[in-house]
Amino acid sequence: MGSMTRFLVRAALLVGLAAGAVDAVGAEPRRPNILWIIAEDLGPDLACSGNPAVRTPHLDRLAAEGARFTRAYATAPVCSPSRSAFNTGMDQIFLGAHHHRSHRKPGDANPPPEGVRLVSHRLQDAGYFTANVTDFPADVAVKPPALGKTDWNLTIPGEPFQSRSWSDLARRQPFYAQVNLWQTHRPFPTAPRREIDPATVVLPPYVPDHPKARKDWAGYLESMEELDDNVGAILAQLDKEGLRDDTIVFFFGDNGRNMLRGKTFLFESGVHVPLIVRWPGHVTPGEVRADLVSLVDLVPTALELAGVPVPPGMHGRPFLGPNAERRECVFAARDRIEESVDRVRSVITDRHHYIRNFMPDRPAAGRIRAEWREAYNPGIVLLKQLHDEGALTPAQDRIFLAPRPEEELYDLEKDPHELVNLAGSPEHREVLQQLRSRLDGWLKTTQDRGAVPENPAAVQAVEEMWIKKFGP
Repeated sequence: MGSMTRFLVRAALLVGLAAGAVDAVGAEPRRPNILWIIAEDLGPDLACSGNPAVRTPHLDRLAAEGARFTRAYATAPVCSPSRSAFNTGMDQIFLGAHHHRSHRKPGDANPPPEGVRLVSHRLQDAGYFTANVTDFPADVAVKPPALGKTDWNLTIPGEPFQSRSWSDLARRQPFYAQVNLWQTHRPFPTAPRREIDPATVVLPPYVPDHPKARKDWAGYLESMEELDDNVGAILAQLDKEGLRDDTIVFFFGDNGRNMLRGKTFLFESGVHVPLIVRWPGHVTPGEVRADLVSLVDLVPTALELAGVPVPPGMHGRPFLGPNAERRECVFAARDRIEESVDRVRSVITDRHHYIRNFMPDRPAAGRIRAEWREAYNPGIVLLKQLHDEGALTPAQDRIFLAPRPEEELYDLEKDPHELVNLAGSPEHREVLQQLRSRLDGWLKTTQDRGAVPENPAAVQAVEEMWIKKFGP
């Protein structure tokens, strides 16, 4: 396909996006349904992303029927701040929702700033029926069931959704619905439907080639196949109920994979997520796009495609539709996660990743207590054991380094695993300065509330919770 043909096809698609689907000549435009399928702790590791060790036929089909975005990023490497951001279209450091599982105690209210609302409330006001689906018809094989996770670090006034039942959707169109699937969250299934041979797993160089690490990584891939089965059941139900053509399906992960240097770490693997969008007749089937997308862009994109004005001042921007904007960079932040206090900010461009560590005295691995972590991330416990034995390579040992560099800069094209810090390289001085400036601008725009230390009592409460669960 030549460049002019591609231009004409894209122009026609944008006209379609602007006009919407029409039932008949002279009829009012039919507004699309919007379905978010949200996976927990999932990196871009699907078969359609080039992973030969896993089978994800249903997600591969979704990608073949829609567009797959290869450079999509969460705004945080853990669920609750990320979900606070992508459900509002506003960065969590602006919302005061940056600390993981914060503002959960009575009297610790955190209402959104003035003018900030959930996407479900905005679409409900525009005439959409809203649902966070946990209740499927008995013949729909979504097993184990979706749990309806929200996990916002915000005090939301009113009911966020009107229903939890899938059966309400077909008769209450247009609808906006979420299905939150947890299969890729730890602990991984102990009896997967298909065991993956650990020998077939390709480990990144920062993971020690150890039988326990291979088994753990295979468990992650097995959980992904279980997730794929659930996505397949949801897509089949859309087809069965005649909803396929009128529904925009967004599939994405809430943060990066829960593996070494993934979830809880602000390396790229902690925030890089899959994103697939299918809208028959409007999104080019099988398109693979390398546009930079932040999950904070999901709300303005949903509003744009629903024909609802995007509020001025929203941090996200539409990445589809007639007013789509192409990003030059995306931003992310890590703050306290469980009992590990930290403050890290980063900016990712097409080529580079710049990280600023505001607490360089603390190692990237944070606090590791084997009795607490074994159930949730045995890989990090293994790494700590090998670190204590002096059995790690320098690349594998870096997360225990203290103090950390105050700044890190990685060339993602030449160094996709982020092993070589270029922050001190004279050849990269100009890039470093540019990204410093971009990050400073973001922190100013968002009025970064992470600059104010958290109440120590909040950290102590988390400590006590873990001690109660696992012992001192």
